[in-house]
Amino acid sequence: MIQRRSVLKSGAAVALGASSLSGLAQQAVTLKFHTFMAPLSNVWLTMHKPWMEKVEKESGGRIKFEGYPAMQLGGTPVQLYDQAKDGVVDIVWTLPANTAGRFPRVEVFELPFIMNNAEATSQAFWEYVQTMAPDEFKDVQTLALHVHGPGMFHTKDKLIKTPADLKGMKLRGPTRQITKMLGYLGAIPVGMPLPQIPDALSKGTIDGCVIPWEVVPSVKVHELTRFHSEFDPAGGALYTTTFVMAMNKAKYNSLAPDLKKVIDNNSGLATSGWLGKVQQGNDPVGRKAAEDHKNTIYTIPPADAQEFKRKARLVEVEWVEDMNKRGFDGRKLLDTARALIDKHGKPAVKKA
Repeated sequence: MIQRRSVLKSGAAVALGASSLSGLAQQAVTLKFHTFMAPLSNVWLTMHKPWMEKVEKESGGRIKFEGYPAMQLGGTPVQLYDQAKDGVVDIVWTLPANTAGRFPRVEVFELPFIMNNAEATSQAFWEYVQTMAPDEFKDVQTLALHVHGPGMFHTKDKLIKTPADLKGMKLRGPTRQITKMLGYLGAIPVGMPLPQIPDALSKGTIDGCVIPWEVVPSVKVHELTRFHSEFDPAGGALYTTTFVMAMNKAKYNSLAPDLKKVIDNNSGLATSGWLGKVQQGNDPVGRKAAEDHKNTIYTIPPADAQEFKRKARLVEVEWVEDMNKRGFDGRKLLDTARALIDKHGKPAVKKA
């Protein structure tokens, strides 16, 4: 393959001249996309791959992707952001919260019962970062920021109906804010990346986990647990998790202007909202997997959700105090995030 490329290159150089060849080389690029999600996960199949295909198509094939799910290029999920920052790979999709405390201002979207739906909350997340925390991801070219659908409980041996049911249970949480919440609800929180869940459930390291329905099949949670407790939408969503799709800055800056525009056209507010919408749109697939496995699914009614909210509110109080100590206005950040979620969650009123 290398020999064939050499022949093609020398032939093109003769025909077009070295300067023309140099111009062509600058305009065509192959980008490595790296993530921890499994190759058969809904996220990879319905979000990442379609995004890459759209960019390839709109670039006329001059941007091509090499996709590497399941950490195929090495490292751990915790290292993904730095892989993009340092140019080890070109684009990553990861959780900012994998490196606890590194991106403190975006944690507001992981506070208990703050989200409404993933599309609106994702758009709010993008706008919030642009206006309230523009330097939070300054080391990379931020392509999209989004959240998943409502998170919920999945347990092996005990159905969760009230916070009292969580007492003494070892539950996996995805981020430091969610593990704090689990602790305040009475559980023994265990922080770990998503890919570790199946092994931890199998070995009894944890008694359950909190994840959205959408992720259930990719980590076989419907096979490894028997009980699922979701919240009635009228009572709010227990939590969500933030994600960032980021590109190496130098690689982005090296693109030809028209290719940069293709990337820009597939970044930002609309792309963030699309990713959130598609991810939450896969929730019914995960729920059906649990139904087909004859598992017990319980919906926590709005009245009972109040006790979860009351106990979990301490997470919010602590986060505001933490932001204040870091020199930010915690209450302003929280109020802004809520206002933006509300803004994007309401349909625009058409003027007559």
